[in-house]
Amino acid sequence: MNVNRLKLSAAAVAVAAALAGSYSLGNYFPAVSHAHAAVEPAAAVQSAVPAVSLPDMSGIVARNGPAVVNISVSGTRKLAAESQEIPGLDRNDPFYEFFRRFGGGPQQQGEAPVHGLGSGFIISTDGTILTNAHVVDGADEVTVKLTDKREFKAKVLGLDKASDVAVLKIDAKNLPVLKAGSTNNVRVGDWVLAIGSPFGFENSASAGIVSAKSRSLPDGNYVPFLQTDVAVNPGNSGGPLFNMAGEVIGINSQIYSRSGGYQGLSFAIPIDVAMNVEQQIVSHGKVSRGRLGVSIQEINQSLAESFGLKKPAGALVSSVEKGSPAAKAGLEPGDVILGINGKEVVNSSELPAIVATIAPGDTASLQIWRKGVTRQIDVAVGKFSDEKVASNDSPEVAKGRLGVVVRPLTADERRGAEVSGGVVVQDVAGAAARAGMKPGDVILSLNDQRITSAEQLRSLVAKAGKHVAVLVERGDSRIFIPIDLG
Repeated sequence: MNVNRLKLSAAAVAVAAALAGSYSLGNYFPAVSHAHAAVEPAAAVQSAVPAVSLPDMSGIVARNGPAVVNISVSGTRKLAAESQEIPGLDRNDPFYEFFRRFGGGPQQQGEAPVHGLGSGFIISTDGTILTNAHVVDGADEVTVKLTDKREFKAKVLGLDKASDVAVLKIDAKNLPVLKAGSTNNVRVGDWVLAIGSPFGFENSASAGIVSAKSRSLPDGNYVPFLQTDVAVNPGNSGGPLFNMAGEVIGINSQIYSRSGGYQGLSFAIPIDVAMNVEQQIVSHGKVSRGRLGVSIQEINQSLAESFGLKKPAGALVSSVEKGSPAAKAGLEPGDVILGINGKEVVNSSELPAIVATIAPGDTASLQIWRKGVTRQIDVAVGKFSDEKVASNDSPEVAKGRLGVVVRPLTADERRGAEVSGGVVVQDVAGAAARAGMKPGDVILSLNDQRITSAEQLRSLVAKAGKHVAVLVERGDSRIFIPIDLG
């Protein structure tokens, strides 16, 4: 059971209130004679300031609050000698590990009770409830409490860790329900409202705006998260995020925090993703997802120029898994996926989420960019397995040529890497170093030209323009590195 996705450190939370001073406007306006004053000065000031109206969210809370539930979970956790708790010291404290190793405390093994709190919301009158998977994962007992103080033991119908969505069922009738909306028309800047149980304070409301859409997080490759600045804290996990029509558009799931508490960045699972998971769990007891079998990375400006794209958009294929649906359809490293089934792919993070919604066996029509030409490839979508997204931080670029010392691969290295060509980077400096290339990288291609020798690499670099895209193999991943040669 893991209920710490949204957590707060043991330190007390200090709330600072800034006091703003009052200043008179009288000294800033010259005297106006009665003969020429058509309006009073106060009226003139008032008419010059446009009226600003903030949304009234009290109606949304009143109508929907009864369908938001408090979830409490209990279970046990096995304790080993190396994982004993130290009384009075938080596990995140920098001295925790020191005292655990050298404190000489009791080392008995056994089990410790675990309790957690979260939120959820009712989507059917007969007791179907949505929440986060991490709220109920591993729980021995799940209790749902309604706003009318009734409590029910809940059954976990299923949970999907990939999307962090769980479906619960309680034995009740004629319950209030929430209406699901859609994220298709959500805009950055739209007002949104959250209701949940932060720190156990039931049915608490907080509001803010949508800060961004289609955010990709390290542990959520199949979820294009909604980012908001709504105050979300431990206990809000699994609660609904509303638009101003009172429709649920997301499930509050994670926060970005260095302290464990809210710091202005919260993330919600789009309701479209959650409802798809719920329908599959209720109908089939499990979740099936489509897969292509490719590793992808983001297209930045340098890569766009290297591949001849008009703008930095799409998902760049850095490798294709052998025998995968993508390989069978003819997809190649260096292809840029611009769209799928008529839907444009702007950011690479959008592609896994779209593919995941396609049923295995169905055909996906991909619009790709290959060697300066747009073409269409149809792929028979396979069954879900982890789709890898290669890490590609925006590297610093500088003037200069490539700046690498390379050697041919040995026969053993070729067999291990399963490549017929390529060269190994022994030393790196200049533009390549600043772009993020490292010793040990295997250079496979430059601007879509397969590399077979050091001499060929030098020749291609000499003829290249300002930007090159170098495909390297690093460990088990392949990524394109954009380099500015100046």
